[in-house]
Amino acid sequence: MRDEVAVATPGGGRAGGGGGGGAASAPAPCAACKLLRRRCAASCVFAPYFPPGEPHKFANVHKVFGASNVSKLLQEIPAQHRGDAVSSLVYEANARVRDPVYGCVGAISSLQQQVEALQAQLALAQAEVVRLKMSNDYIVHRLKAARGGGGGGSSYAGSPSSMSSPKTAEPEAHCKATPELLDMVVDQPDMDDAQFWSY
Repeated sequence: MRDEVAVATPGGGRAGGGGGGGAASAPAPCAACKLLRRRCAASCVFAPYFPPGEPHKFANVHKVFGASNVSKLLQEIPAQHRGDAVSSLVYEANARVRDPVYGCVGAISSLQQQVEALQAQLALAQAEVVRLKMSNDYIVHRLKAARGGGGGGSSYAGSPSSMSSPKTAEPEAHCKATPELLDMVVDQPDMDDAQFWSY
């Protein structure tokens, strides 16, 4: 009994290596030639960029640009740049199929609008950070001034609360933080900050 050895061919076919002497099968045509229903030659310009397993990739390109125009374009472009050209054609063709009116321009416009909206949100966030920092610095400054006892009750004259509401200024007039009163409060060891500010 003769053993038959199967040999894989470049086109994916199998040739018998035994005494049968079967001829090798022809390679599978590329997606472009399969769609156009023509024989795929070894020098086919579409074969390297439209493999047989991706028929939809060439279908939209052919629908939008036409096979003859794409073939002429690829032949005029250097071989090292043809891959990028095919990727651009596929992207534009798919965008044109999704949006027949604007195509890829509609996608670019949508992305620009998203960028502008995000920039506006970033500007608002930065302004809020600056406002909070200024408010925090103001509070820290007033706390230091109050603990230092310098100026007594007059240090609260420029506070926003005293300027906006005249009623809040009445307790300050009756109970001013004089240096003697602050010394009495500070000298008490068991009194914390919460009790200090309750006066």
